Amino acid sequence: MAERPPRAGLRVCVDVGSTFTKATLVDLDGGTVVGLAEHRTTLETDVLDGVDACVAALDAHDVPLLVCSSAGGGLRIAVVGAEELVTAEAGRRVALSSGGKVVSVVAAAARGFGVDDLAEPDVVLLTGGTDGGNTEVVVAAARTLHASGWRGPVVVAGNADAADELVAVLADLPVVLADNVVPQIGVLRPEGARAAIREVFLSHVIGGKQLSARDDGAAFVSLVRGATPDVVLTGVEVLAREHGQDVVVVDVGGATTDVHSVVELDPEDAGLARDVVAPTSLTRTVEGDLGMRWSALTTVEAGERPDLLPAARARAERPSYVPESEGDRDDDEAIARLAVGLALRRHAGRSRVVVGPEGRVVERTGTDLREVGLVVASGGVLRHGRAGVADRVLEGSLGTDVEGGWQLPEHPHVVVDGDYVLAAVGLLAATHPDVACRLARTVLRLGR
Repeated sequence: MAERPPRAGLRVCVDVGSTFTKATLVDLDGGTVVGLAEHRTTLETDVLDGVDACVAALDAHDVPLLVCSSAGGGLRIAVVGAEELVTAEAGRRVALSSGGKVVSVVAAAARGFGVDDLAEPDVVLLTGGTDGGNTEVVVAAARTLHASGWRGPVVVAGNADAADELVAVLADLPVVLADNVVPQIGVLRPEGARAAIREVFLSHVIGGKQLSARDDGAAFVSLVRGATPDVVLTGVEVLAREHGQDVVVVDVGGATTDVHSVVELDPEDAGLARDVVAPTSLTRTVEGDLGMRWSALTTVEAGERPDLLPAARARAERPSYVPESEGDRDDDEAIARLAVGLALRRHAGRSRVVVGPEGRVVERTGTDLREVGLVVASGGVLRHGRAGVADRVLEGSLGTDVEGGWQLPEHPHVVVDGDYVLAAVGLLAATHPDVACRLARTVLRLGR
């Protein structure tokens, strides 16, 4: 039988996750989801086996694929900054917004470091100095990085005046130059470094993880468009534009719980705040100790729930664990409530007004989510949960009566991304922006 030609009006958007591979079949003409499939991620054989299973379930063998991935540990980033207060912190924020899990932050000016201090990253982000300022510290940081024994890819996003010298120091390493993330004090520009990290992820990391052997790994590499958190963050940006209000997305996975927010900055608050590194409207945090399977034990430990340790241990030992009984589902929801509650609090932080020599200022941590109008909850425990699961998982994390002064959403509309739309929106945003916008609008029509 002759093969059918590709169906141009459809796309299969696939997220190869740490535990499960999810596929969403999208109708480009209608901007709607017309099919869903899920399979455990087949790390033990070839990740494309799980992708093939999803495609077969959708009967979509002749449909083009768009893929993102967080399998094999996702994207691990070490940040090397010239000093801790400004450039290392700026680098940490940029790395998080780039879809990576920050595994270490080193302030090179404060001390020397070795390759072990980098904690086995996939890529190093090197930052330091404002444009036109001193170049010696960031160049010294590059020399220390090279001397540490690191031989993997480096994204350089420091003082533009030092670019040529930095490239010379790191000449035998894979180096990508990006615009300075802190061109001047009080300014944070993550876009160039974010794009460079995405380039490194696609060109060096995906193939290097050896997740697939087909065509010597080239088959999988050719399909992947980015790291899943980076792709989802793009989807959140599209959703926020379509919604016209502040948005927060909390995605609880097997290994991490990610929080993405798009919050319009209040000029008055910005003027009062003590921020050496300027805040941005787009923020992402990754909690590597909070998750439903791989990180279940550290989740219940952080949440101080020793009664859940047996359930967490069973899930950590078998990441493909699927709850079968009502008691199993109760335990899954309890672990999810801990992961979501802790992740939202770490992202939102607290604020207080103090009066000092400088007058009235706001001391704060995190991103103020109190005025957020839309909360999108995502993750397998929510997509496949019982009726009312979102209310139970988000209990204690929303409203005006939350204890502790946390800057959590007070009166949001809550939806569950049951069709895993945001990853598809992010995958389609570059090539089919109109479709991405229409697809994002379907999220706004969802309810709990």
